[in-house]
Amino acid sequence: MHDLSFSFVLSFRAILPLYSCLRGLLMIAKGVNPILNVSDIAATFSWFEKWGWKKLWDWGTPPTFAAVGSGEVCIFLCQGAQGGRGKGLNATTFTHDGDEAADKGVWMSVWVEDVDEVHKVCVAAGLDITMPPTDEPWDVREMHLRHPDGHVFRVSKGLEHEH
Repeated sequence: MHDLSFSFVLSFRAILPLYSCLRGLLMIAKGVNPILNVSDIAATFSWFEKWGWKKLWDWGTPPTFAAVGSGEVCIFLCQGAQGGRGKGLNATTFTHDGDEAADKGVWMSVWVEDVDEVHKVCVAAGLDITMPPTDEPWDVREMHLRHPDGHVFRVSKGLEHEH
């Protein structure tokens, strides 16, 4: 029994420095703000407002960095820098093999209460919908909305199933 205790203490002492080192590397993220490379800050503010987002702030004269927000979500905008952009020739996303790789902008999921209501707002505003509301096999209803600079928003809501 004594030998077993001694082995445990010896093993613990051997890994303690490793544990202490790793513990210092652990991080707890407090938030994430994507940064979209856009060609025109003012036009991008207008585009986001068409589907319910608000201008939060801008920086510079003329502005070259800015933010839009909806609820607790914030997206940064950078004119002409910090990432890629570019609209592909594809008219759809997730419809044909490879069409989800044609756009050169950022893809992100935006979680909402009602995908179909957001779809109606986007249709009425004449925005570029590349996929209508669809129930996906991964239990999400989503539509795709494309920004003029090629950024694709997967507007989504988890599906609820009756048991």
